[in-house]
Amino acid sequence: MGWQYRGLVAIRMLYLMFFRLTGWLALLARSAASKDAELMVLRHEVAVLRRQHPRPKLDWADRAILAALGRLLSRPARMSRLVTPDTLLRWHRQLVRWRWTSRQKGGRPPVDAKVAALIEQMARENPGWGYERIQGELLKVGHRVSASTIRWILKALKILPAPRRDTDTTWRQFLRGQAATMLAVDFFHVDCAVTLQRLYCLFVIEVGSRYVHVLGVTASPDGPWTTQQVRNLLMDLGDRAAGFRYLVRDRAGQFTGAFDAVLAAAGIKTVKIPPRSPRANAYAERFVLTARTEVTDRMLIFGERHLTVLAEYETHYNGRRPHRGRQLRPPRPDHPAADLSKERIKRRPVLGGLINEYERVA
Repeated sequence: MGWQYRGLVAIRMLYLMFFRLTGWLALLARSAASKDAELMVLRHEVAVLRRQHPRPKLDWADRAILAALGRLLSRPARMSRLVTPDTLLRWHRQLVRWRWTSRQKGGRPPVDAKVAALIEQMARENPGWGYERIQGELLKVGHRVSASTIRWILKALKILPAPRRDTDTTWRQFLRGQAATMLAVDFFHVDCAVTLQRLYCLFVIEVGSRYVHVLGVTASPDGPWTTQQVRNLLMDLGDRAAGFRYLVRDRAGQFTGAFDAVLAAAGIKTVKIPPRSPRANAYAERFVLTARTEVTDRMLIFGERHLTVLAEYETHYNGRRPHRGRQLRPPRPDHPAADLSKERIKRRPVLGGLINEYERVA
């Protein structure tokens, strides 16, 4: 790009010189009085323009023409012109500096954009990693980058060094890191069709596997009832309860101190989400949306006994329904692998055809 720019400047300078030469040839045919009058007008115009723009902007072609013609003027004439001898010397120094700095091709080669993005990703995902640790991880994936280059890239991205980098674990990181050892509990309500009685369903979801336990349905979810349901859950889990360390819940009044004490006796710590922050209990809230969309919002519920349809939906949800968070696999598949030798595919209705399941049969 530099040589193209210099070529354009040279062409423009030649054009201006040709234009000036033709103008000077035309002046030879004019009288002296006409020339003197034109010079006086031009000098006055220059004085007016200098009052409005004391420092006009000149490009390289303008500078070349003024420098070439300035040497033909007398010394007093040069001092009163727009371009003084000091200005010509400054232009010369800039030209020399540009000549020796514009063609440099040495120095550190540029870092590939993909490698720079990988360095940024490693630094943000691993706050405790320093420059050399990142350098070592890059070597493992086939990228040889110096520690100073990594420092330069992170400094340009305004990412602090490892000791001062933010090391606080975010809520999302906590959930992902502890998913296999976490439970989440919540209520969701259903309004009956005729009596408009509001029923409450208590459920617990295993965050790592998305396995759901529907603990019970009641119209009066008080503290003692909720505590008894969690006791039943621990009995159902049996030895598996020792694999869980946390239970995420909201701050509803049904979750009393007795509820937390039962879990603490089993080695499970309750974690309360911030007030009015249902998204902090995202896994439980997602199940509520799924259950409403697929079951309770698509059928009329006439009473507490009718809401036992949730037990049948629980079986479908845990054993047959694919989950995007599990690579489209159910939490605990209860059907054998598809036998491709069986060509016929059979539909099996669930909840009276509200949901359909498909499998190969002979």
